[in-house]
Amino acid sequence: MAFALSIGILLVLIVVWLIIDFQLGRKNHLKKVSKKEFPKRHSDMTLYTNGSALFNDLFQDLRNADHHIHSLFYIVQDDHISKEFFSILIDKARKGVEVRLLLDRVGSKNVKKQQIQELKDNNIEVYYCHLPTFPYFFYSLNQRNHRKITVVDGTIGYIGGFNIGKEYLGQDPELGVWRDYHLKMLGEGVQDLQSQFLQDWLEESRVDLTTAPQYFPPLTKGKSLHQIVPTNGAFLSDTFLMLLKRAQKSVMICTPYFIPSEKLLDELLYTLSKGIKVTILVPVKEDHPLVRDAAFPYYPALIEAGAEIYRFYQGFYHAKVIVIDDKVCDIGTANFDKRSLFLNHEINCLIFDTNFIKQTTSEIMEDIHNSEKLTMEFIQNRSLLEKGKEQLTKIISPLL
Repeated sequence: MAFALSIGILLVLIVVWLIIDFQLGRKNHLKKVSKKEFPKRHSDMTLYTNGSALFNDLFQDLRNADHHIHSLFYIVQDDHISKEFFSILIDKARKGVEVRLLLDRVGSKNVKKQQIQELKDNNIEVYYCHLPTFPYFFYSLNQRNHRKITVVDGTIGYIGGFNIGKEYLGQDPELGVWRDYHLKMLGEGVQDLQSQFLQDWLEESRVDLTTAPQYFPPLTKGKSLHQIVPTNGAFLSDTFLMLLKRAQKSVMICTPYFIPSEKLLDELLYTLSKGIKVTILVPVKEDHPLVRDAAFPYYPALIEAGAEIYRFYQGFYHAKVIVIDDKVCDIGTANFDKRSLFLNHEINCLIFDTNFIKQTTSEIMEDIHNSEKLTMEFIQNRSLLEKGKEQLTKIISPLL
């Protein structure tokens, strides 16, 4: 009896410590963080929605690098795709190309120490982002660098939802086809991707290259007006609210994890009350426990207000896209969830090119064709286990 009581008290103390750690860590973070926006630029954009086409072009651009490769990924796996990625980096470094690699410490946990050492032995500079630290260990453990940025020679940039691993090629038998959205950028906007990478590099390496001219060559003006918007666990909500308030006809939200803040949910309901069409696209499958269940508390109010919610069934849906009318499209790394809103470091690209938006909308309509419409009947007829998991997620949703 005494032992059980002691265990119970210990568990309570641990939970209390985690709550205090998280709240104080968040408060400390908000004291330091500042909003950052880059100016509107013009670049040429290529949209990728499958990993094969993306990796073919990305890896070829890496092989063609002459001066430097700067790459940041949330996840790099330990499989044949990651080994090809590392092999290319090593080959270029041996040929005198400067290679700098940032990996998130939690997201890229599968990369072996021997692999990191091999990279370093071949003159590749490697740092992990956001190592958990005291005094706010639990908060820092959850605050991840979720960005995906690659810059080649200061003239080619990549940004979007894909990481490096076989699942992003649809080679994970449990997840199947992997549907995602990623951008290749040529033109003025590359300098902003470079600036953000070098800012992250400074944070981890303590080496300031943010104004080094060799990484900022002259760039030509492309045809698509756009704006790079980085967020550091704050201010993403402002961007999403701004987009929703701009809507006059339609809102399309594509996200693997739909866990909106109260402000965003209220704005979506207000948008619907004005007769604006709201379409939300999420996956049937889940790649993390409980994230699918965490969306269900928000669905009934939205459906009753007139929103159409679709669940992609062909494979796993990882796209992070918002389209407002035919005026603006947001593609990047941020999910429509509390982790992206209030914890992760993200980077998005707002695009104001009507032709590009039409192309993106066409891809989304194809995704909807491979989806099923969610109904109130389905929600009400779920099993007791599923409804129980939904209730649990109401408590832990900020961490999902």
